[in-house]
Amino acid sequence: MYKELYNVRNFRPAFKYGLKLGTIIGGALALTPLRNLPITLNHHKPDDKSLKLAKDCEEIEYPKPDGEISFDLLTNLSRSNTNHEEDQPCHLKLRDPSKAVEYNLKNYAGPEQRYCPAGVYEFVEDANGEKRLQINQSNCIHCKTCDIKDSNIDWVPPEGGGGPIYENM
Repeated sequence: MYKELYNVRNFRPAFKYGLKLGTIIGGALALTPLRNLPITLNHHKPDDKSLKLAKDCEEIEYPKPDGEISFDLLTNLSRSNTNHEEDQPCHLKLRDPSKAVEYNLKNYAGPEQRYCPAGVYEFVEDANGEKRLQINQSNCIHCKTCDIKDSNIDWVPPEGGGGPIYENM
């Protein structure tokens, strides 16, 4: 796996030069003998700094799952055979819990509820009508997207080796 990933390490960072030039550079550095050069392009900024403000984006309307080609979240989660002990501590830690609502929700419309493929993060309203981030850790499929896309979230391995059982997929 290391060799495969090493060969394509420059593909995504090449797009900092634009779509056309990035495709050419990335393709050349991934698909030709140039991939063996001992150079690695750097990403122009970290993933968590690459989000656009919600006010600058159009909301995407996704079609409803059809049950044949696309499926609802709970069906997909059940297929991952995810298993976490009920009484284990949460393995998803917020560095600053207030940042989720005061910064992420306010400026970016809560991206954690969209980038997580398992619906682990959701903003819910409490009895006072205030929003808070709820973490549904038992849904976590350990893709670590949250650890990459949000500098406020630390993913740590859960106790007891819980999580998805990929061998049955």
